[in-house]
Amino acid sequence: MPLAPKRVVDNGDNREEPPILKNIGVDTGGTFTDIVMRINGDLLFTHKVLSTPQNPAHAVIQGVGEILRLHNTDTQQLEIVHGSTVATNALLERRGARIALVTTKGFEDILEIGRQVRPSLYDFFVERPAPLVPADRRFGISERTLHTGEIQTEIETPDLDALTSELTALELDAIAVCFLFAYVNPENEKIVAEHLSQLGIPISCSHEVLPEYREYARFSTTVANAYIRPTLERHLSTLIGSKQFPKSFRLMLSNGGSVSVRSFQRSLQAENLLYRDESAGIRTVLSGPAGGVLGAYQIAKAAGYDQIITFDMGGTSTDVSLCNNGISLTTESTISGLPIKVPLIDIHTVGAGGGSIATVDTGGALRVGPESAGAAPGPICYGNNGEDITVTDANLFLGRIAATQFLGGAMSLDVDKTNTHIEKFATQLGIPPRQAADGILKVANAAMERAIKVISVERGFDTRDFTLVSFGGAGGLHAAFMAENLGIGTVLIPPNGGLLSAYGMLFADVVKDYSQTLLLKFQTGSETLLETLDAGFNELLTRAENEMEAEGFTPDQLKIERSLDIRYEGQSYELNIPFPAQLASWKLAKQKTETGAHALIQKFHAVHDQRFGYARTDAPVEIVNLRLTATGETDKLPIRPLPLADADPSEAFIVQNGVVFEGEALRTDFYRREMLQPGNQITGPAIVTEFSATTVIPPNFSAVVDAYQNLVLTRK
Repeated sequence: MPLAPKRVVDNGDNREEPPILKNIGVDTGGTFTDIVMRINGDLLFTHKVLSTPQNPAHAVIQGVGEILRLHNTDTQQLEIVHGSTVATNALLERRGARIALVTTKGFEDILEIGRQVRPSLYDFFVERPAPLVPADRRFGISERTLHTGEIQTEIETPDLDALTSELTALELDAIAVCFLFAYVNPENEKIVAEHLSQLGIPISCSHEVLPEYREYARFSTTVANAYIRPTLERHLSTLIGSKQFPKSFRLMLSNGGSVSVRSFQRSLQAENLLYRDESAGIRTVLSGPAGGVLGAYQIAKAAGYDQIITFDMGGTSTDVSLCNNGISLTTESTISGLPIKVPLIDIHTVGAGGGSIATVDTGGALRVGPESAGAAPGPICYGNNGEDITVTDANLFLGRIAATQFLGGAMSLDVDKTNTHIEKFATQLGIPPRQAADGILKVANAAMERAIKVISVERGFDTRDFTLVSFGGAGGLHAAFMAENLGIGTVLIPPNGGLLSAYGMLFADVVKDYSQTLLLKFQTGSETLLETLDAGFNELLTRAENEMEAEGFTPDQLKIERSLDIRYEGQSYELNIPFPAQLASWKLAKQKTETGAHALIQKFHAVHDQRFGYARTDAPVEIVNLRLTATGETDKLPIRPLPLADADPSEAFIVQNGVVFEGEALRTDFYRREMLQPGNQITGPAIVTEFSATTVIPPNFSAVVDAYQNLVLTRK
């Protein structure tokens, strides 16, 4: 759906009544599909259905249909932003398309060779993930483009015909075309793609997916895009082909933005769903977690917290991200051992969630995850014939989940069956049941704490300077214990935390990223260099304005951000540094140009020192890539404070039960979160239940409900 700019309402007597606008955020997770709907910006409704792993679109259609019926509304004036794990799971589970790779002859094994990076240097038993394209489906063709862009070897027609014949016999779903130096001159890739278009299957070309140097990352990203693209197409085909689902909606991207499905579709027919944006598939690979970070950041900023660590614990995995006065982005990530080089929110993921399975290894040690019980059969307590003990089962056994209050009382948990399995598991370990259940939680917590240290301590940040923002269905059960172990003094738990990823999608602007490799030495005051940068940025800007016009935005409505990937000469890694505005208009004033260039280099030195502990201020500096981000702002969900009162939380009290902390059962008050009021104070131990999540307030913590209805936990 092309989004109109914000409208100015005529205050005259003849103005028309504005239509009822409905915005829906949908997040498809491994266990649940979450739906959040707002009506006219003020009314907020939530819904949750079990995911349908065989075809995730079915749960999306069901959930959206149910929330519309529950609140007696229709699809008129409806805007949907949809994020999912469809692309992610295709990579993680290796259930993507049957694809082939066409590359420069002699370079067919780049995916196999990889690069000299060994994350497990001393592990004798490490297993490298197999390439997405096996050797018998990797084809070389005689062609060569030099690093200057000059075509040294042109592609011959007989070679194209022979290649087409071989590929036709393989019954492929998609093709990736990756040639050396195609980022400088893509002509040979275009020739091959045009010739192979007769096969009638999607073709991903590296110059469209990632026009940057370093062939392994470019090849890997392009191949991953081709691998997941048919899966995403089938998912969207099911949605568009359903009579119960709108034909136009937006897709959440990994960079925290979104794009309209219509903007990159050549056809809206369910059986023939093709894209204009050839990199659309790979850019959705972390769309669900991106929505969570976006929502958490908006809520924390409104509440006055600028430095946060987001902690999103769901049923299958946990995603963490560090936001230091802004959402952190990166252009490099690794998913299932595969380097992915597209702009995305800097999120680190571990296989620990509420559905993570506890096992005893051959040495008798307790392990938790990364295997998950998922949505079917799910944890034992769900009563769906699950037989594997999970983190959720351990929480229930210790009394930290109210069996009759799960999903607002809509789902009752099987306590007896859970207790029986925990007791058997404890016998296998040779320890008491309480200790076994507590051990499961502590092992899971340790894995998640390591993930947080990766994005904080290992990058030069002190966790004590940050607030932990916890969400996800299982986040509140573990957040306080995580904060204590990491030295974090404050935990912020937003309302509807189990649906925050879907909620965050309501804040998504329309965002598109563009990049181009340059490889130039930076010289302060060099007009030749600035002319080159100016020409490069203008080319990216033209593309951005043309593509954003299809999204409903004119050039003057766009927010444009420019940046450079910079490194010291001889380094093999870069840092992204914002490009000063005065350099973008360098012709206006030479003095401003020199000042801006000096500030740019000083910023690079400072960021390098913060990240790696040193800066080489006398070393030559190189520009590697130009980057440009175009943003079209959408109407945002208002976050308004409520008046605080010295209220008694007794109205929200449900019951008092025994809950186990450190092996001892303590009398613990249970509260219904929907009944708590801003200003309410709760002293631990206490449990706060709500429709989508449960929050544990340990004995050494207390909590207050702030003006934005967040639960703010602090250590006593």
